[in-house]
Amino acid sequence: MGEQTMATREGYGRALMELGRREPRVVVLDADLSKSTQTARFASEYPERFFNAGVAEANLIGMAAGLAASGFVPFASTFAVFATQRAYNQIFQSVAYPALNVKIAASHAGITVGEDGASHQAIDDLALMRALPGMTVLVPADAYQAYQATLAAAEWEGPVYLRLGRPAVPLITSPEQRFRIGRIEVLREGGDVALVACGHMVWVALEAAEALERRGCQAAVLNISTLKPLDRETLVHWASQCGAVVTVEEHSVIGGLGSAVAEVLSETVPVPLIRIGIPDTFGQSGKPQELLDHYGLNAASVIRAVEHLLERKGSKNGQNNA
Repeated sequence: MGEQTMATREGYGRALMELGRREPRVVVLDADLSKSTQTARFASEYPERFFNAGVAEANLIGMAAGLAASGFVPFASTFAVFATQRAYNQIFQSVAYPALNVKIAASHAGITVGEDGASHQAIDDLALMRALPGMTVLVPADAYQAYQATLAAAEWEGPVYLRLGRPAVPLITSPEQRFRIGRIEVLREGGDVALVACGHMVWVALEAAEALERRGCQAAVLNISTLKPLDRETLVHWASQCGAVVTVEEHSVIGGLGSAVAEVLSETVPVPLIRIGIPDTFGQSGKPQELLDHYGLNAASVIRAVEHLLERKGSKNGQNNA
């Protein structure tokens, strides 16, 4: 498992080629980053359906909204930090508010942008997109899932935010498995703790679960590839089953996956929870793995969190039995 690697943005680029072949309403827009976002092949193959807005992200979103209003299915691509921060008002006013069928495919999300540094590291994009009424938020775990998520987004009616990454990550899902928006994928079952992850961190959760199994701890691994709408039923089931939850995300701990999970559990099954993510700070320049290790986004941190939660569970059970 996980021996082959590929970037999620590459899965997106391949899916665009498939959509271009079979769906004439699909058009693609980019903000002068088509090689990086993997839209270049679509631009070469279907030049009459590709639009380069230049370094003008607000205009990119406005163009996409106009095309959607005209009956097309536009995929607007740029780096996540530009798509969500620089064009937020346009997304709010021109896409989310009128509920137009625009797909915002944002690559280079999170701190694994690496050496480009804090100015290019989108660590708040999920929080921003979650807050928009009617916005569907997808965070595929690998390139195979990114491919399937892109196809699903094209069929989904309404605005979609698709979060993609820069580096190659292990392939952990099946290339044939259809993406179902709004469903949690249970990658491993277990009764001691639920590891809830999205995007690049799903692989980290699986790695931690394997190490925990060798220590006699059975961890369930939940792939939250749809952050909004969140599959509350599956999440609550596994939180109840395990009695402890660890969330792992390449995003700020404020407003992203951890916050979404905490919101649900606090209203349903308030079990012990630890959120692993980027603390209330900006990113910095460095090699991707160095940054992940620096912010504790690795299997070792997940294992430490699990050990702490199991101690809390044991202490609570001891009190209940006293």
